[in-house]
Amino acid sequence: MDDVNFQASSEQELLRSTVASIAQSFGHRYFVDQAATGGKATELWDALAEAGFCGVNLPLPFGGGGGMAELAIVAEETAAAGCPLLMFLVSPAICGEVIARFGTEEQQRRWLPGLGSGSSKMAFAITEPDAGSNSHRVATVATRRGDGWSLSGTKYYISGIDEADHVLVVTSTGTDPLTGRGRLTLFVVPTNAPGLSFTPISVGIVATEKQFTVTFDDVALSDDHRIGPEGGALRPLFMGLNPERIISAATLIGLGRYALAKAADYAKTREVWGVPIGSHQGLSHPLAKAAIDVELAALMTAKAAWQFDEGLDPAEASNMAKLAAADAALVAIDQAMQTHGGNGMATDYGLITVWGMARLLKVAPVSREMVLNYIATHTLGLPRSY
Repeated sequence: MDDVNFQASSEQELLRSTVASIAQSFGHRYFVDQAATGGKATELWDALAEAGFCGVNLPLPFGGGGGMAELAIVAEETAAAGCPLLMFLVSPAICGEVIARFGTEEQQRRWLPGLGSGSSKMAFAITEPDAGSNSHRVATVATRRGDGWSLSGTKYYISGIDEADHVLVVTSTGTDPLTGRGRLTLFVVPTNAPGLSFTPISVGIVATEKQFTVTFDDVALSDDHRIGPEGGALRPLFMGLNPERIISAATLIGLGRYALAKAADYAKTREVWGVPIGSHQGLSHPLAKAAIDVELAALMTAKAAWQFDEGLDPAEASNMAKLAAADAALVAIDQAMQTHGGNGMATDYGLITVWGMARLLKVAPVSREMVLNYIATHTLGLPRSY
């Protein structure tokens, strides 16, 4: 056990404090105002990009030099300042990692510098109306057209495609004759490609990234937009989904910390019957328990990020971290709202405005039920239920 070390490096501590300083200079009010007016968190993203943090996990030649542990710090600290950004889950975590590991050298040179510097964003499109967790039912089809491809189909709940230059798309390129499952292939598609269109989905959460239905109507692509082998997307796909879970968990941990900090401040200053309400165990114990659960989720998230950076299989830890962080964040936010009483429902107190994001991240990018299915099958060895 000599290699176990829970001490953050000096570089990680500096990264954490610097990201926190940048994000706190914007704060939750900025985030809420941008979301309410249909705006983006462009100024915050650009400030983090200028500091070199938006693609910190990517290889050094492309503007990174850190790893998943460092990107998790960036996502956590922005969320802890009340500014959770979904594009961290998508652009550097999924798309950047998939291209860095499975793209050709030319593809890496073409797309990674923008993702690494934060000057470009890439959305990710897998979910469809009839293909959510079951990726083998993907119906968006890529068909050979001479030396290239034509994409047709519909994707659903695609985050931030309106602020992305490209989108990494999961398509079907046939059926495996042995299993009957779809053969999946990945493509990078410019968001201004002829035949690509998107329409917003109205959702009741406060977020600067919007959700969209995306339609591909005979979108023509050259073969150099294909990532990895034809029909061989499962390995890069699931490799990319582990970082998504890790950064989701980090974001949720940040939201839990944000809520608990607000609750503690309120409980220390709000007085009833002459004493601060935080002196009563009926309030202090639930907050303390919530803080413990957030910290436990943070430990599992750190383990998952470490495993990913070390080239180990992080699937079990990533799934556990995602579930634990979602549950812990929602309890922390709920207890913070309870601590505030009626003020917990007031938007000015900044709690109800983060609940929706935390609740979304319990459902997506992978639902609690599918995480439990994975752990039941892969950790406990129980018969598969799906």
